Amino acid sequence: MEIKIDDINKEFEGKIKGFDKNNNMIIEINGSEHLIGIIDIRTDKFEFMLDNTYHETKISEATSTELKIILDNLPMVLKKHSKLSEIIEKSSASSGGPNSQNTISSQIPGRVISIAIHKGDSVKQGDNIVVLESMKMQVAIKSHRDGIIKELKVKEGQSISRNDTVAVLE
Repeated sequence: MEIKIDDINKEFEGKIKGFDKNNNMIIEINGSEHLIGIIDIRTDKFEFMLDNTYHETKISEATSTELKIILDNLPMVLKKHSKLSEIIEKSSASSGGPNSQNTISSQIPGRVISIAIHKGDSVKQGDNIVVLESMKMQVAIKSHRDGIIKELKVKEGQSISRNDTVAVLE
C-alpha cells in the first residue's frame, strides 16, 4: 500500500511480508524489512514494538483515504492511495473551455454519497464539495479556488462520470 504523510515530502511503499517464529509481523517499508510486535490493540489505540522500540498510536479519525493519528504524542495525517488523492485534488485544474475556472469537475467516475455545500455557500480553496464512492473508496472532490456556489449539478445517490461538472462557482 502506498502511504503519504503530511508535512513529509516522501511517499512510503509498505507491505506485510509475514510473521517470524515469535509471532512478530515482518513488514517491508521502501524495500527495508522491519519487525513489529503488537503489545495491545483497541479500536482507537494500539501499542507496538517496531525494531525493539516502543510506540503508542491513537487514531483520532479514519476515512478510506486518510488516517489521522497521534504517534508517540506527535499528530500526523497518513494519506492512503496518494496518487488517487493527487488526481482528485486537481479535479478542476484541467484546462477546458472558457468556464473551466468556474466549474468543479470530477476526475474519476463514482456515486455521490454526500454533498457538503448548498447553492449560495461561500467556499475556500480545498473545501470539500461532494464525496464520491469509487472503487470501494470514499473520495472528496474539493474546490480549486475561493468562490460562491452558483449552481449544484449533482444529487446524492447519483452516478457521475469522469470530467462531469459537480458544481459551478461565481
